[in-house]
Order: sequence, then structure tokens, then C-alpha cells
Amino acid sequence: MEKQWYVIHTYAGYENKVKANLEKRVESMNMEENIFRVIVPMENEVQIKGGKRKIVPRKVYPGYVIVEMYMTDTSWYVVRNTPGVTGFVGTGAKPVPLHEAEAQAVLAQMGLGGQVVKINFSVGDSVRIIEGPFENFTGMVNEISAEKGKLKVTISMFGRETPVELEFSQVERA
Repeated sequence: MEKQWYVIHTYAGYENKVKANLEKRVESMNMEENIFRVIVPMENEVQIKGGKRKIVPRKVYPGYVIVEMYMTDTSWYVVRNTPGVTGFVGTGAKPVPLHEAEAQAVLAQMGLGGQVVKINFSVGDSVRIIEGPFENFTGMVNEISAEKGKLKVTISMFGRETPVELEFSQVERA
């Protein structure tokens, strides 16, 4: 028997509560040898509001929690009867484990996946620079680099079109 990852369905918004409840049940019922890790898949999302950059954790799969465990009748019972759990994901009454590649992708997304940037701009938008040496200039977005958190904006300076590279937090929609 090998440990595998299973997906459990929860009431919406109760993912963290289910994680805490399940971890307490595992400890109180001495199931540490059968149930190993309980994870609410999260990722950090960068939101930019009012020119300020803010990192907000976001649930990747709302309503779901993943559990690493040996599937036995006892471990199934402990997980299934945890308050807030509506059931295992699978066909019929038999839970279906995640493929190892799927589980590793979810874990990598959480640990190594970095941040997802929510961008309020698109190419062609008119923006006003609110910070830095070009403050109060307006220009047009030419290029967006979400990985770097920057965009290229063309501004009119000394009667010429001049491209400048700015961070998302340095501009706002005009």
C-alpha cells in the first residue's frame, strides 16, 4: 500500500476550517501513520490598487482540499466524517487518487509557482505616470511583461515619442 493524494470536496469557504478540523482529528484519533498532509491549494496573487502593490493569497481550487494518505476504511471514515467535508472526489463511493504528476503540479504551483499578477492594463491603454522621474506624464502602453511586473509606455517628451519601462505600481489608467 502506498500513500497517495486524494481530493476532498468541502463547503464553499470552509477549506481552511476543514484543514484545521482534519488535522485535529488525525492527531486525536492517532491516524498520523495513515493521514500525512492536508493542503488547501493556494497561490499568491499580486493586486495593484491605487498604485500600491499588494500580495494576496488566493485559493486555487475553491471548495477543495487535498490530502496525502493511505486509503483504508478507517482513514476514509476519519476524513469523510470531518465537519465541513461533503465527500471525496471520485466515481461512485470509491475515491480516485490524483495521478502523481497532477499532485506534483499542484504542489509546485504552491511552492515554486511564484505569483500570479493581476494586470489592470492592456496594450493600447492610456496611462498616467504617478511615480518616478516621469511623474504626471501620460502615455500609451506598448508592451506588458507580467513576469517582471513591468510595462513599456510611450510618452511624448521634447516633441518626440519616447519609450520608457515602468513598474505596474508607477502607473494608473488615465
